[in-house]
Amino acid sequence: MTHRGEPTQAIDFNDENSNTSANPTFESVLGARLSRRGLLRGGVGTVGTAMLAGFGVSACGGSDDPVVPAEKLLGFAAVPKSLADVVSVPVGYTASVLYALGDPIIAGTPAYKNDGTDTDYDKRGGDHHDGMEWFGLGADGKRNDSATERGLLAINHEATTDEKLSSFFIHADGGTSTLPRPASEVDKEVALHGIAVIEVTKTAGKWGYVPASAMNFRLTPLSPIEIAGPARGHAQMVTKYSPTGTMTRGTLNNCGTGKTPWGTFLTGEENWFGYFTRGAADDAARGNDKSVAALKRYGRNQGAASRHGWESGGAADQYVRWNNGKTGASADGSDDYRNEMNGQGYIVEIDAYDKTRMARKRTALGRFAHESAAFGKVEAGKPLTVYMGDDSRGEYIYKFVSTAVWSAADANAADRLALGDKYLDSGKLYVAKFNADGTGAWVELSMANAAIAGYAGYAFTDAGDIAINTRLAADAVGATKMDRPEWNAVNPANGEIYFTLTNNSNRSIDPTGSQYLPDAANPRAYTDMKGTSKQNGNPNGHLVRMKEGAGQAFTWDVYLFGAEANADKGMVNISALTADQDFSSPDGLVFSKATGICWIQTDDGAYTDVTNCMMLAALPGSVGDGAKKTLSYTKADGSKLDIVTPVGKAATPDTLKRFLVGPKGCEITGLAETPDGKAIFVNIQHPGESTKMADVADPAKYQSQWPANAGYGAGKRPRSATIVITKNDGGRIGS
Repeated sequence: MTHRGEPTQAIDFNDENSNTSANPTFESVLGARLSRRGLLRGGVGTVGTAMLAGFGVSACGGSDDPVVPAEKLLGFAAVPKSLADVVSVPVGYTASVLYALGDPIIAGTPAYKNDGTDTDYDKRGGDHHDGMEWFGLGADGKRNDSATERGLLAINHEATTDEKLSSFFIHADGGTSTLPRPASEVDKEVALHGIAVIEVTKTAGKWGYVPASAMNFRLTPLSPIEIAGPARGHAQMVTKYSPTGTMTRGTLNNCGTGKTPWGTFLTGEENWFGYFTRGAADDAARGNDKSVAALKRYGRNQGAASRHGWESGGAADQYVRWNNGKTGASADGSDDYRNEMNGQGYIVEIDAYDKTRMARKRTALGRFAHESAAFGKVEAGKPLTVYMGDDSRGEYIYKFVSTAVWSAADANAADRLALGDKYLDSGKLYVAKFNADGTGAWVELSMANAAIAGYAGYAFTDAGDIAINTRLAADAVGATKMDRPEWNAVNPANGEIYFTLTNNSNRSIDPTGSQYLPDAANPRAYTDMKGTSKQNGNPNGHLVRMKEGAGQAFTWDVYLFGAEANADKGMVNISALTADQDFSSPDGLVFSKATGICWIQTDDGAYTDVTNCMMLAALPGSVGDGAKKTLSYTKADGSKLDIVTPVGKAATPDTLKRFLVGPKGCEITGLAETPDGKAIFVNIQHPGESTKMADVADPAKYQSQWPANAGYGAGKRPRSATIVITKNDGGRIGS
């Protein structure tokens, strides 16, 4: 989920577009749906009056905070758009920095100097804080799901801010921008990726993390991880590191998250493909076998450059593994890393409570650019369902249904990873096909499907092959191309599934090459002008929601369209957003279990001339609560193209408003809450991302100095960080 659309990035690996399948993008006629649901409301509480203070946080939305006798969700004053280098939250709330890049998490690790000379990043906070989950701790230090003042935060560290190969803020002089890269630089950057588990506590009313907690740990791209599910031991998983195909090293580019009903952490591996390279003649070296088609489908053409040049760090195995070419003489790949990339791209299960347990990659859930993994309604005696999105242009929406049916006794089982074996290693994987009449169907990806067994584009052999090459299987069955499905979340009130579709520059009413027409689920194709520059396609993104029906059928509508408030309400600002509601590029998405509020976070490059990235609070209704809308386009040849799409009920000031705006250059991502809803944890990713490497020695030229300018930590180099937000009157967040 690294920042989109920023011109300073030489290669934007988040804008991968390798879906060249001929799959339909949609049909064009859509019926309206009925079924109206009431809005979510919380319990009884009060709205406080105290002013915000500290940590570079500005209080917005009015000078006085009215006292009301009963809790009203979204009762806060909307935070206005902002270009300031601070975190802004509503009046009556306090936001504090909790944990940042480089912070020590292992006993004996020196304090972070933040001048580029720090090392030992496997013992420190990683970079680009992303998705996270809360795991409660009792006074005895053991799992307690109702704990509200002590817990573990499991946090993804997705990537690191880079320009021209080097992650320049963590190197004293900005690092090396040409190949080969020094091993010392590579080692730092590798260790910044992965996940962290840290203990956090509330003491005397203040939240903090515990730097030397025995429960703290890191996983990096070098940590041993077990392969589980249908791809375990598969021929395509064989590497020099694991000739049996049962292990791999590390987890990489971790983005969204999930939490299982039995209390483990799920992390999604997103844009892992860009870390690998392969030679200019690798197709021929492989004999142009089917692995070539698979590599291309996952964004690695022969000769492709890697994101950071880690393969150039030296002759040691830890550097060579990033070369995905066939360099050995073996028939099975046991003497090189031709199959190394097949070990990345999964949902990884981690026991946050027990750092001695090896993490497992749950391959039955498919391999693609994973974001979050959201469980559907959990019911005893019924299978579990996990929803997922593939975050690349024109990619798909998936769900996994377990073979095993849920037993309530498993919620508190001692061996939590054994529950993952039971529920996540065996089941059916489906991909979504959206119909133009407002319905859709989940299509199973298995060898029993003739479209997969007989697919001309790739010769599938077994379930493991489908697990490893899920995108190709979805191509085979004609899945619907979407505008970059990112995070998803399930509404606890009604079980409906929400997906953020961040943006897509490949939508066009006059498509060429890899572009494609707008359709009912992805209906907009327009030009967004920024001075003399322009962004085409669907620059502002939207949110789609789905309601499960009988069998594998579903219905759907578009909940919200991102847009500027003053944009054309007929073709762009279809949701009629006001200045207190407008947003662009929705990305992070979490429903609060405590309040039912839907939190929407942005990762934007289209609206950042007007405001920094933000987080909104919403109280959505249900699928079909609005009306259908016709978008009428005139193509270059003068012909007409009408797209009919269902739009959710119009938002009001009581059902959608801006809650937070971040500092300059950041993305807002990840949200976890205490069970009582009185504290939320939010991540501020890559503030100052557009700073130039040449300016690394001059803080005055940094795009951002947050959180140093908020009084947190040494140095002035910007740092990704986790903040904690509380309400000054002790009430629930969002009231």
